[in-house]
Amino acid sequence: MLLFTILFPIILGVCVSVAPMTRRDRLGFYAVIMLLTDALGVSCMFRAAPVRLFALSKDLYFSFALDTVGRVFLSVVLLMYTAVCFYAFEYMAGEEREEAFFAFYFVSLGAVMSACMAGNLVTLYLCFEMATLSSMPLVLHEGTKEAIAAALKYLFYSIGGALLGLLAVVCLYWYATDTGADAFAAGGFLDAGRVAGHEALLRAVVFCGIVGFGAKAGMYPLHGWLPAAHPIAPAPASALLSGIIAKMGVLAVIRLVYFSAGAALIRGTWVQYAWMCLAMGTIFMGSMMAFREKVMKKRLAYSSISQISYIMLGLSLLNPGGLTGGLLHFAAHAVSKGTLFLCAGVFIHKLGRREASQLRGAGKLMPVTMWCFLIASLSLVGIPPMGGFTSKWYLAVSAVGDGMGAFAILPPAVLLVSAFLTAGYLLPVAVDAFFPGQDFSVKETFKDCPDVQKRLPAAGSKGKKPKVSLSGAAEPSALMTIPLAVLCAAALCVGLFGSWFAGTLGDMIRGLV
Repeated sequence: MLLFTILFPIILGVCVSVAPMTRRDRLGFYAVIMLLTDALGVSCMFRAAPVRLFALSKDLYFSFALDTVGRVFLSVVLLMYTAVCFYAFEYMAGEEREEAFFAFYFVSLGAVMSACMAGNLVTLYLCFEMATLSSMPLVLHEGTKEAIAAALKYLFYSIGGALLGLLAVVCLYWYATDTGADAFAAGGFLDAGRVAGHEALLRAVVFCGIVGFGAKAGMYPLHGWLPAAHPIAPAPASALLSGIIAKMGVLAVIRLVYFSAGAALIRGTWVQYAWMCLAMGTIFMGSMMAFREKVMKKRLAYSSISQISYIMLGLSLLNPGGLTGGLLHFAAHAVSKGTLFLCAGVFIHKLGRREASQLRGAGKLMPVTMWCFLIASLSLVGIPPMGGFTSKWYLAVSAVGDGMGAFAILPPAVLLVSAFLTAGYLLPVAVDAFFPGQDFSVKETFKDCPDVQKRLPAAGSKGKKPKVSLSGAAEPSALMTIPLAVLCAAALCVGLFGSWFAGTLGDMIRGLV
């Protein structure tokens, strides 16, 4: 069942994309494929048994299995891909190579699901690479020189980082138990006898793996692909890159540290402190760059660099609260940043606006979209009761209570500074959109917007001019607004039910750390 769930969207998505049919029929098939994939994915969470496909070596198989961590990631993957799928029906209308976009969209969905369902470290690595290769065409979609350069940069950074990860994978299997390496194990699968005397080497390769897989998550110093790829990719692709595909680096780090090497190997060593420093430095750097950036999608890309490193910081604490906060922030950031990128797509699609300063008064034309932008921004800043607040609370409390001296104080301080910077580059956009000031004129500012022009009286009309209402003039259809509202509701649910979520994962998390 796991294998069928992975292959189902890949095969049918490609077949529908190449089959001759009208656009309306094709979109109908895409919707059915997506909804059936959701049903299969949910069924796998409760019923699917582990499966071995073929042997890679004497005691190692290419296999799939779904555990608690896999279920958490798979749940968010299905939610995000479903919302983006329906959003893209309107966004991609009139775009060239729409069929190619959706073909690679469904291929990347299968690849990402396979990573969530990977049963061992080698399988995860292969699925991780497939997620990179299948998502690169989404960045390349426009086919311009800039798109080609951005896609190649994304590919080189991801593959270069994955090679560092491969070094860690090979070394860990060399020191694994004879039978334990075929499956992930809470606390790791290393053989204590083989590891004795080689701890320094293993810590070094684990650090290489963290940095390598961290490239996909945008962690310094291999973060440069995000601000290059996001502004070029279509908005639906940007939402997936930031919300889901970049998080495959987080998943790989969790599997590497907690399920393969074991947290005990690096706890209290230079690896843990170097990892924390890289995460905190990335948080501060990404926030500062986002604060300075004017182009909205590029601003959100730098924000993703910062926000995903919140998760890496939580993982680096190597305690139950840090892991809980990291998993909560994975969910909160995915739906919040996905909402913001989709809102940015609406600004481009309906208003032709790409810079944050050009959105003054946009709340008059698209109030639903701007409210979704504001709610998602509040979540990223960390305003209760949104999901971002709950996850950051767990991260800060777990750092302070861990007794690591200066490293117990630095994480909360960095989180606080980043929260202020996040408020500085997101909230003014919404404030100016809803309250542009007395000197503002919707008709003059958005006179180049076709939806505004349709409601204005004809230039040669005589007599008393009719009163024109431009409220909601540029609001997109339900295909765009409903996904935005669903993702905002999900961000709120992460905040309201975060404690329940942490409680359900309690036993699993304690077993890992």
